[in-house]
Amino acid sequence: MMNDGKQQSTFLFHDYETFGTHPALDRPAQFAAIRTDSEFNVIGEPEVFYCKPADDYLPQPGAVLITGITPQEARAKGENEAAFAARIHSLFTVPKTCILGYNNVRFDDEVTRNVFYRNFYDPYAWSWQHDNSRWDLLDVMRACYALRPEGINWPENDDGLPSFRLEHLTKANGIEHSNAHDAMADVYATIAMAKLVKTRQPRLFDYLFTHRNKHKLMALIDVPQMKPLVHVSGMFGAWRGNTTWVAPLAWHPENRNAVIMVDLAGDISPLLELDSDTLRERLYTAKADLGDNAAVPVKLVHINKCPVLAQANTLRPEDADRLGINRQHCLDNLKILRENPQVREKVVAIFAEAEPFTPSENVDAQLYNGFFSDADRAAMKIVLETEPRNLPALDITFVDKRIEKTVVQLSSTQLPGDAGLCRAATLAGAPPPGLHARVFAGLR
Repeated sequence: MMNDGKQQSTFLFHDYETFGTHPALDRPAQFAAIRTDSEFNVIGEPEVFYCKPADDYLPQPGAVLITGITPQEARAKGENEAAFAARIHSLFTVPKTCILGYNNVRFDDEVTRNVFYRNFYDPYAWSWQHDNSRWDLLDVMRACYALRPEGINWPENDDGLPSFRLEHLTKANGIEHSNAHDAMADVYATIAMAKLVKTRQPRLFDYLFTHRNKHKLMALIDVPQMKPLVHVSGMFGAWRGNTTWVAPLAWHPENRNAVIMVDLAGDISPLLELDSDTLRERLYTAKADLGDNAAVPVKLVHINKCPVLAQANTLRPEDADRLGINRQHCLDNLKILRENPQVREKVVAIFAEAEPFTPSENVDAQLYNGFFSDADRAAMKIVLETEPRNLPALDITFVDKRIEKTVVQLSSTQLPGDAGLCRAATLAGAPPPGLHARVFAGLR
């Protein structure tokens, strides 16, 4: 991994198979990863390992049927989640690593964050410290289909719409992928698709790779002029190639990584006719419940989630026609928005009031309840450096009560022989002998 005395930048392709679809409440079954250089030549040995399910966790039967990994197999081949997390963390924290997969931003990265959260690693630092980054090949494939489809075969689903399922793309392009939903097979397939795009559409590939960086994306966004951009996102639907023209109206009033965009291909009349309270209510109403009401054509774009954004003219006229995007309609809407600056104030007001949110009482689902303080992060480092057998006796103070509850869970997974004692004590509300009583006080 060294080149002329300097550390080489690498890709780390990875994939999880899980026992369910909820990144926080379900558990990983298998992890696989392959490190490559910038030309996708494999560096080192492929990594694949399993995670033992906890005694008090029940896998989703449907997930077991899809992956073929039973709890018995994971228990026989795997290690406890603390050791599982440590191995992943060591791979993800190699400097100058771009960590990527297929649909990882929306799923696998959330699994990683929650695994690290439960096991006292920083849930976020792996994706940015030491010149590290993340990327997602799913949106690369969507962008390639929409903007530069030549040279790649694009399969369709039963409804005649483009399919971006990894197993469909590999089959259509003659790529071996005989064991879909095995983590290592999916990793090899993802590498093959990355090679295909870089070979057939190198300029697009390089552009998207460079613009995975939020600072590069920020330079594209001109809010005062509402400069139009092309945006590719699964939120727009395969029926229009997941693509539209958007105009940036304002930065989010609370989240500095989010910009409020208007879908210029949509019906903007609600933005002109409704007040901010009505717009907010309609925005958070499920599409199926809107009835005859027009949807609010507003979308948050998070620049720290590798969104696909490019200059508006990147969408060629022939591709707009192929995708059914009426460019004149988009330009007309842009003109109307620029002539009605009050719309900007309305959309800012929509997001000035937080989205309805009910916090979970389950500590496993509380990752996004807030960031940990520096003091708590230092205390978490002490937990990581403590021998597992000494965890029950650890006398340490945490500001954030989430950590105290997680210490109990870590003790029970790290010390199988004491698992029953820890769990029983948790349920009974009484500390087992030798375990710091304060930890259990918040669990009663």
